Amino acid sequence: MNAVIDTNLSPADGLAPVYSQYPLEVTRADGVWLHTRDGRRVLDLYGGHAVAALGYGHRGWLQALTQQAGSAAFQSNAVAMEVRARAAQRLLQFAQLPLDSVFFINSGAEANENAFKMAFKMRAGRTHIAAIEHSFHGRTDAAAATTWGAAAKWYHLPRAPFDVSWIPRADPAAIAQHVTDNTAAVIAEPVQGVGGAFDLGAEYLQALRERCDAVGALLILDEVQCGMGRTGQPFGANYFGVRPDMVTTAKALGNGFPVAALLMSPAVTQALKLEGLGTTFGGGPMACAVVEAVVEAIESGKLLDNVKDVSAYIRQTCVVGPVVGSQGAGFLLGLKTSRPAKEVQAALLAQNILTGTSGDPQVVRLLPPYTLERQHVDLLTAALQTI
Repeated sequence: MNAVIDTNLSPADGLAPVYSQYPLEVTRADGVWLHTRDGRRVLDLYGGHAVAALGYGHRGWLQALTQQAGSAAFQSNAVAMEVRARAAQRLLQFAQLPLDSVFFINSGAEANENAFKMAFKMRAGRTHIAAIEHSFHGRTDAAAATTWGAAAKWYHLPRAPFDVSWIPRADPAAIAQHVTDNTAAVIAEPVQGVGGAFDLGAEYLQALRERCDAVGALLILDEVQCGMGRTGQPFGANYFGVRPDMVTTAKALGNGFPVAALLMSPAVTQALKLEGLGTTFGGGPMACAVVEAVVEAIESGKLLDNVKDVSAYIRQTCVVGPVVGSQGAGFLLGLKTSRPAKEVQAALLAQNILTGTSGDPQVVRLLPPYTLERQHVDLLTAALQTI
């Protein structure tokens, strides 16, 4: 079939016509496989934008969700629930970082918005945020203001909520001119997702940390896509050995159930006041139950070890055909291509392998479930050799 993304959308089915869509309709999924209405079995190396960390139909995840739905599907944050506290404690233990509190919300953009709120609260009078070129932090007001290219693409508000400047992502020497005593915070993805599975690297991230310390700015690590084990470590902060003031995460955190989290250092936690942050649905009991289940599955299944092993295998075997190199970390990998990535993606989909693209037109992005095996990688290698 012709594996070209369908951009001829209409609202005939009742849905707002805002998404380009792949030429397949998924009816069910299991493990790392998608099953389509026309009978295809498609290897999912994209994981729903890095969401399906455990794959599809994971028993522990399903059990946790159904049990919590049966016992108490929802209560507001004005009511104490043990499942909420357990999820926060389990997440902090998993992180292995100097962080001591969790604020649960619904999406990565919300997590970043609340991180900015805390930064400006703690650095009152400052009006500036520094972001990294090619970044993606979300589509809400403040998150979009710090997303590279958003103003031209879909950020239509008349002005940004604060001053923003952009640090070149491969130039540590440029950090000082962008991070000043007017900077409340720096926000950075340790491994950029939409930016092409581009890892900023330990030297660059440490330079950000040192500059933040020098001028009193906070360092926010946006790990919405690269966090929760995707690098083969709990977070990119662990992978690169950098100390954050705040970490935002989502996507893999719920394995498909909408949930996000803002993890805060003791200094940020101490700045919190009652009613200082709030949410209706964030921290709902079903969301918290699946957070527990995701952490349990990653740890008990030794999935971080699998990510490291299979990621290395991808790098060893998949630089074939149109692929000339790789970048990124763990299961946030970019395959650098000799021809347009969209052409490679389409050719792979024609062979029943779903991948992603990125803001870099020469990078095919891989975001597979952590349960991916070497035998699945062999299917990708074989397909690349033929296109």
